[in-house]
Amino acid sequence: MQEHKTNKAMEKSSSSQRRLDREDAQQALQRLQHILKRQEVVTSLTERQVEDTDRSTLLEGLMHRQHEAEIQTLINSLHPADIAFILESLPEQDRRAVWQLVDAEHDADVLLEVEDWARESLIKSMEADELIAAAGNMDADEIADLVPDLPPEVIAAVQRGLTEEERAQLVEAMGYPEDTVGALMDFDMVRVREDVTLEVVLRYLRRLQELPDHTDQIFVVDRTDRLQGVLSVTRLLVSEPEKLVSEVMSTDYLSLNPLDSDSDAASAFERYDLVSAPVIDDLGRLVGRVTIDEVVDVLQEDSQEQALSRAGLQEEDIFSPVKTAIRNRAPWLLINLCTAATASFIASRFEDTVSHIVILAFLMSIVAGIGGNSGNQTMTMIIRAMATGRVTGSNVIPLIKRELLVTFLVGACGSLVTATFAWFISGSVAIAAVMMAAMIGNMLIGAALGVLIPILRDRFGNDPAVGSSVLLTFATDSLGFLLFLGLATVFLL
Repeated sequence: MQEHKTNKAMEKSSSSQRRLDREDAQQALQRLQHILKRQEVVTSLTERQVEDTDRSTLLEGLMHRQHEAEIQTLINSLHPADIAFILESLPEQDRRAVWQLVDAEHDADVLLEVEDWARESLIKSMEADELIAAAGNMDADEIADLVPDLPPEVIAAVQRGLTEEERAQLVEAMGYPEDTVGALMDFDMVRVREDVTLEVVLRYLRRLQELPDHTDQIFVVDRTDRLQGVLSVTRLLVSEPEKLVSEVMSTDYLSLNPLDSDSDAASAFERYDLVSAPVIDDLGRLVGRVTIDEVVDVLQEDSQEQALSRAGLQEEDIFSPVKTAIRNRAPWLLINLCTAATASFIASRFEDTVSHIVILAFLMSIVAGIGGNSGNQTMTMIIRAMATGRVTGSNVIPLIKRELLVTFLVGACGSLVTATFAWFISGSVAIAAVMMAAMIGNMLIGAALGVLIPILRDRFGNDPAVGSSVLLTFATDSLGFLLFLGLATVFLL
């Protein structure tokens, strides 16, 4: 297993060098799209030449093979990550056609690199023997990532080809929930005993062709695999070879549990600048490790999910069928429609006020918009703080007080500008005063809700980022109209 991992790392390094010697993925994508466009033009022209069918078919076949050769040369000169990027950037039909031209040696790495929605379409286009061959080039933790997308017969065939140790690791990795450390960890690491000298450790390492990726520390275990400490590679290299591992190792280390959240693990890596961390079970046994490359993937995925969820979206193929896109986007748009209708209904209840003072119709959108923007600023900061674990039950009230104070001071300054504008276009000091009061009030409402909405959604087990902006906009629009037009009705009529 160690030898397989080493060879795989060497292949990746070679692929990376080829990629760096040629062109980046964006340029390669443009070249590929140009080739596909030429192929489409040739097909279109030959379909029109109905007089000599045999000649047209021959010409089309020759040009098609030429284009395939160009694509094959281009795509297989890239790093697997760049191949994955290109496949994700193509419509499904072109994606499958290009995927058939990718060399089998890249299949495993590309399947691990592509997004889930693209991987599904690629796997569907592969034969069972191709999938088995690709999985045969993966480690147990990597196979576990693909299991949800693989047909049952392929999973069974892959398991038969594993060693007893690898099969046990696969079963263990599959047993953990998706968003946990157990599903994230890998099993490739270096272990030593504490009662050996550093010279023995160095001789052991020299027998390996290459260390596992991101090996910054060696794990010290006893005979039952209980973790005793960690030995940094730096300390190993600079210490006297005659010393025992127990004399040099550190017992002050951060460890993770397989059931810890992957987001919590990512926060720990970010906080303590880790490269790797051991994963130990409830009995203290070393079961795996988490490395920085997996943590970067978690951070990127969380960032993408938050960006999509703020707009009420889920991850989807940009070239997915129209029906799929409608199912993804329609629900929150309908909710937006309902909230906008509610805000309009509230404004319609003040028809007499607006008909007497028409300028209010032009000013009330400012009050609602500023309140929404203020709330979104607060909500973005709170969601970020929640993601890093800085928001607790004991600091919610102080957070609300702080945000209200900051918002009041900012709103007081901004409302002076707005009031001046309202006075300038209306010529009325009373309208300017109402505008100023309504703006401060709605900004305070937005700030309070910007703290409360994500916290309450999290308390009820919902993603705090999903739909929070929709709820906030609904509140600031509705209450902003009610506050502004209500004050105008009381003080101006």
